[in-house]
Amino acid sequence: MTDTTNAPAPTVWPTLQAHDARALIDFLVDVVGFEKTAVYADGDRVAHAQLDWPAGGGIMLGSHQANATWSREPGTAGTYLVTDEVDLTHQRAVAAGATIVAEPVDRDHGGREFTLADPEGNLWSIGSYRGEPRRDA
Repeated sequence: MTDTTNAPAPTVWPTLQAHDARALIDFLVDVVGFEKTAVYADGDRVAHAQLDWPAGGGIMLGSHQANATWSREPGTAGTYLVTDEVDLTHQRAVAAGATIVAEPVDRDHGGREFTLADPEGNLWSIGSYRGEPRRDA
């Protein structure tokens, strides 16, 4: 049984597979700003990685396994990340040579955001919009 004393509260964890998981991890940490929490690997093959987003939540990823039960084609995901530092994150991505798909823009529904593509082709919309308040049940 795993000790969950210091585990984060339940949340949504998108999962990705990558052709080059180590390169994707480095990009998401160095360029986007994720924190590397865990990487379980055997050589170049990453069985499991957990990257935490500083504002909360995170993603899990690993090396692509075409015939596995939980297999997803790399490069087909789209994810929205919430941050109060949209322009700073954009500047860091541009300085690192990231592929910017959409420049920063203020949205009518609130918030500011931009979009980049990671080395696998996944799209990341990075913005300040935190969603609408939950309705009381």
